[in-house]
Amino acid sequence: MKTPHFFSLRARTIKTARVVTIALLAGLILSAPAFANTVKFGHIAPQFHGLNAGAKVFADYVREKTNGKIDIKVFPMGQLGSERSMAEQVQSGTLQIASLTTAVLQNFEPQCAVLDMPFIFPNRATAYATLDDPAVRKKIFSAFPKKGFIAIGWMENDIRDFSNTKRPIHTPEDIKGLKIRVMNSPAYLDTFEQLGATAVGIPFPEMYNALQTGVIDAQENPLITAILTKVTEVTKYVTMTQHCMTACVTVISIDYWESLSKKEQEIFRQAAELAMVENRVVNARMKESLPKIGISIADYAKQENIEIIELTSQERDRFREAMVPVWNKYRKKLGDEIFDFMLKRIEANHR
Repeated sequence: MKTPHFFSLRARTIKTARVVTIALLAGLILSAPAFANTVKFGHIAPQFHGLNAGAKVFADYVREKTNGKIDIKVFPMGQLGSERSMAEQVQSGTLQIASLTTAVLQNFEPQCAVLDMPFIFPNRATAYATLDDPAVRKKIFSAFPKKGFIAIGWMENDIRDFSNTKRPIHTPEDIKGLKIRVMNSPAYLDTFEQLGATAVGIPFPEMYNALQTGVIDAQENPLITAILTKVTEVTKYVTMTQHCMTACVTVISIDYWESLSKKEQEIFRQAAELAMVENRVVNARMKESLPKIGISIADYAKQENIEIIELTSQERDRFREAMVPVWNKYRKKLGDEIFDFMLKRIEANHR
């Protein structure tokens, strides 16, 4: 018995549809990598911070210049782990990109510690000019590949200041005897122990309560961080020591970097430059209009009766002189070559 023409035509149509569907699915599977190359960019700063703004500019630029082929998702506020954890993830290749402080990266590449030397930069302008110096970038960044990272640019958290519950700080002697919460970095611990303080490794979230209850007397963070975390409610004496620039290095997993074409690598380098500029612009703007508060740091300090002390050039020199033993300790660890190189470049870039 012959199959009716209607049913034969329907069977052929269904078969054709199946073939087309399979072909389309195969095409989608084959083409997926070109359109779904999603990578992660992690850091620990909050969403309103200049570091996050810089990371987003980085992601937007790469997405635009690769026509959406490389889609970078930014994860702020330590969503991907602590800085130490993210460094290990980048090193192992499970995280593609991160912006990490030199204070943490020195545990992987020791010569980073030279950038964390206390009072090594006389001011912010000189710090920026030095970090922008091509010779400095080449010197610092060239050491990273041996440790499992590709370094392509700088960003910053900010420059660190000092606040306490006891007294105004004008000289190194004024810090002696204070119990201070310090970031868990060898250079930072050595700095305040050299000044005669007792350095305490309290986790950042516990700092406010520790200051309020007298467990510690002082803390060191950028002033804007102290304000936004309400630490200035319990530390009314703030000295603009500007003792360390919390520089962040944009690092990339070696495996991921080598998977990029030369053109894509250049796009990433360009993106890092744009991110650095945006990072600095937003951080400067925040000081004039504090997030969630809307007034400048100066106006906020007046409103909250916070005493802000600006060091004179002579007072800064005294602090710098007091740090010579710390510098000498790290000179022995890092070597004269890198130390002398940095001091010469800082002098050449002095603003």
